[in-house]
Amino acid sequence: MTAKIYHNSRCSKSRATLAILEQNNVDFEIVNYLQETPSESELRSLLSDLGINARDLIRKGEQAYKDLNLVDKSKSDDDLIAAMIKFPILIERPIVKTSKGAAIGRPPENVLSIL
Repeated sequence: MTAKIYHNSRCSKSRATLAILEQNNVDFEIVNYLQETPSESELRSLLSDLGINARDLIRKGEQAYKDLNLVDKSKSDDDLIAAMIKFPILIERPIVKTSKGAAIGRPPENVLSIL
């Protein structure tokens, strides 16, 4: 099995999720999403695979969330996706995608369901 992990090496949950992939002998590709920002189509595909909307993928504790007033419920998915592309720190992490689907590693054990 191969996986793609949208990873931030400074995040303990992301590192723990990576360790789960290694422990389960999963071949993986690391996407350092802060430097390699996912495209709009990539984000939309991830949202579809995760079965969530854009608001559910946003890190609400980030300063950019407050600065951009993303708490405003009238913001559309298009608005939120544009914000995540411009400020990738807003994207919840880690995200793992395999042929069985996608999962957010919070907690890291969530990814076991798609391995």
